[in-house]
Amino acid sequence: MNLSQVVEALLFSAQKPLNAREIATAIKAAGAEDELVPNEFAKTNEAEVAAALEQLKIDYIEQQRAFQLVEKAEGWQVASDPQYANWVRQLFPAVKPARLTPPSLETLAIIAYRQPITRGDVEAVRGVAIDSVLQTLMERGLVKIAGRAEVPGRPLLYETTQFFLEHFGLRDLDELPNSDELKRRELPTAPLPVESQPESESAIEPAPDESQTSPAHA
Repeated sequence: MNLSQVVEALLFSAQKPLNAREIATAIKAAGAEDELVPNEFAKTNEAEVAAALEQLKIDYIEQQRAFQLVEKAEGWQVASDPQYANWVRQLFPAVKPARLTPPSLETLAIIAYRQPITRGDVEAVRGVAIDSVLQTLMERGLVKIAGRAEVPGRPLLYETTQFFLEHFGLRDLDELPNSDELKRRELPTAPLPVESQPESESAIEPAPDESQTSPAHA
C-alpha cells in the first residue's frame, strides 16, 4: 500500500471533489480512535498529497483508463473520460437543461471577464436592455449579486458563481480563454448619473450679511 492508493480510495469514495487539505486531514485522522490499528500515513502533509494527486493523474493517462483525475474549482475528483460520454449518458436519462441562448451567452461572457460589473455597463457593451437575460442567468445559478458600486446611485454589481466554474469545467477565472487580453480591452461603460443638489443648496450666491462690518470699514 502506498500514499497514492490511499488518496485514490478517498477520491473514489467521496461524494464531492476533495482538495489537498481535506485529503491530508482524512489520512491523518485514520486510526485515531483505535490505537491497535497503526496509521503509517499519519504524518502526511498537503505537499505530499499534492504530489500523489499529480502522480495519479499521470498514471491514469499513461494507462489509458476510462476515467481521469480532474481538478475543479473546489478540489479533485475522479470522473469518466469525456470520450465515453455517449455510453455513460445512458445511465442518466434525465431531461437535459435548456441551452443558453446567444444573448445569454454574450451577457454571461461580459460579466465573466469584467466582473464585478453593473447592469448598465453590460448594456453599454451589448447595446440592448438585459433585464430578462440577467434574470435567466441568476435563475440558472450562473450569476449573482456581488454588492453595490461606489458611484452615484449605488447600482448593483454582478459576478459569476461557483456553479459557473463547475458548469464550464474551470478551476478559476484565469482559465477563461484569452483572459488577460479580454480583461484589458477597453469597453463602453454606462454614463454615471448626475447627483442632484440638495434643496437647501442654491446656484445663486447668498447676499452678504450687512450686519457684519468688513475690515475695510473697521
